[in-house]
Amino acid sequence: MSMIAEDTFMCDREWGHTEFEPKALRNLLGCYPTGVAVVITRAADGRDVGLTINSFASLSLDPPLVLWSLVNHSPNLSVFRDCRHFTINILGKEHQELAMRFANPRIENKFADVATHVTPEGVPALHGAIATLVCENHKQDHIGDHLLMVGHVRRISSETGKPLVFHGGTFTALHEAL
Repeated sequence: MSMIAEDTFMCDREWGHTEFEPKALRNLLGCYPTGVAVVITRAADGRDVGLTINSFASLSLDPPLVLWSLVNHSPNLSVFRDCRHFTINILGKEHQELAMRFANPRIENKFADVATHVTPEGVPALHGAIATLVCENHKQDHIGDHLLMVGHVRRISSETGKPLVFHGGTFTALHEAL
């Protein structure tokens, strides 16, 4: 199906709704597939803290910056806001259980039986992630109901593998290239 307009009649069409519930917007945004990652830091008291994110994006190549966001009511907000470094661990298609584990607030010790290694910056990284970025906590800004986190990428590592994808409220994997 072509998205190229054959006629200008499309310009006269009413375009969408101006009033909507947050759930409707969330469902609509679920149409956009994202990768899945686990962001990890080490708290000032020595605890390792990690959570699943899909709000991760490249921001700049020079300097190398990435961004992700955390909801303002997260119990981990102050830990990530105040940390010096964090890792972003991009999950492979075989890591759905790991993604669910770090997304579940009822799991107290998310790191039990999870293989990690400590980076030279002193923060944990997941063993087996298809890519890991070690970031310096560069800048944050409260925008809407989230804290936007900007990380200055200081170290990268990658392995082979296909990424875990989140789309339409479920985990999936990439399919054949077109």
